[in-house]
Amino acid sequence: MKLSIIIVNYNVKHYLEQCLVSVIKALNKINAEIIVVDNNSTDGSQQMLAQKFPNVHSIFNKENVGFSKANNQALEIAKGEYNLLLNPDTLVEDDTFQKVLAFMDTKPDAGGLGIKLINGRGKFLPESKRGFPTPTTAFFRFSGLSRIFPKSKLFNKYHLGNLDQDKTHEVEVLSGAFMLLRKSVLDKIGFLDEAFFMYGEDIDLSYRITKAGYKNYYYSETRIIHYKGESTKKSSINYVFVFYKAMLIFAKKHFSKKSYKSLFFVINTAIYFKALFALLLRFAGFLSANLLHPIKTRTLKNKRIIVVGTEQECKHIQTILKDYKIQNGFIGNITPDITIKRHPGFLGSFAQLKDILKIYRIDEVIFCTNNLGLENILNKMSELKSLAIDYKFAQEKSFAILGSNTTYTS
Repeated sequence: MKLSIIIVNYNVKHYLEQCLVSVIKALNKINAEIIVVDNNSTDGSQQMLAQKFPNVHSIFNKENVGFSKANNQALEIAKGEYNLLLNPDTLVEDDTFQKVLAFMDTKPDAGGLGIKLINGRGKFLPESKRGFPTPTTAFFRFSGLSRIFPKSKLFNKYHLGNLDQDKTHEVEVLSGAFMLLRKSVLDKIGFLDEAFFMYGEDIDLSYRITKAGYKNYYYSETRIIHYKGESTKKSSINYVFVFYKAMLIFAKKHFSKKSYKSLFFVINTAIYFKALFALLLRFAGFLSANLLHPIKTRTLKNKRIIVVGTEQECKHIQTILKDYKIQNGFIGNITPDITIKRHPGFLGSFAQLKDILKIYRIDEVIFCTNNLGLENILNKMSELKSLAIDYKFAQEKSFAILGSNTTYTS
């Protein structure tokens, strides 16, 4: 078997459903298996898997055993020459697997591979390529110098800012959102370290791959959408503590005592500053709500929304919007057929999308992915990056419309 795809799920049923649809479509003519490990979800994920994806090998845990242990459960039984660790809040392009497997076959020195991650608004995610979190690297990141000098090899080593995101490179750290691993290398170095409950396990595994004499690659010739933050909420102070604790576990395991103490100081300082900043934001929110005039924001009910899809797809989307009580914001439909300029019942075609967005002052676009394909959608999002547009995605027969900021469900 060529490929084993492993997805660990915890209470993101709708994202998992979209992910699996895109994965199955992209596995055309590839000898592969899909293994989903569910960490005791309570949102109906297990029932959805049994009903809609009976051919997917599912493992249902009776408790949340963490990301590392759940992946290891699947790695123990995986039969593929390559093992892909994939987040459930992702969508893959139709040819993603063909491209990455072909690349790995030509690179016998490659232990692992990551690819270009795009968020739900079409923007490149810098964690697609990373360096190891040394004390100096961590200080430049926490002090804000990496943001001031984003292209600097010195100041932004954490995100390897000096490397072109549109070119393939050797890198130090692979992202756990999409981590393609050579099984023979895993057999030599071991699976994920279960001391990492969540976060840091990708850094640790990447480090062990390079220590064993293999290379990690960032591959730029294909993309996936990573909604980012849906499978793990990253805005809370709890996330800050858990993430930085994982960094300390890594440092204690691999760095010298002196380097560990330096990183410990930098990280603890960063934690306290972030905690203080979070408290100040809450206080500012309290003042705004109780003492100051409320800031006017565009609500779901008055957003101006268009749908890109066939007539049948658009009707399905309108049903969900109606159930979500935001049908008043619906403006019209766009046909996905690039060759058609005009069609009865449609505002225009996919090729005319940019002009339509400006003319109708659109705030949000819902893409139906079945006919368009993710590659065409991502190309269009890149073309429209100068516009302040929210994007959502819907798949055939699904009763959820998903985005990075809001989810509409029927």
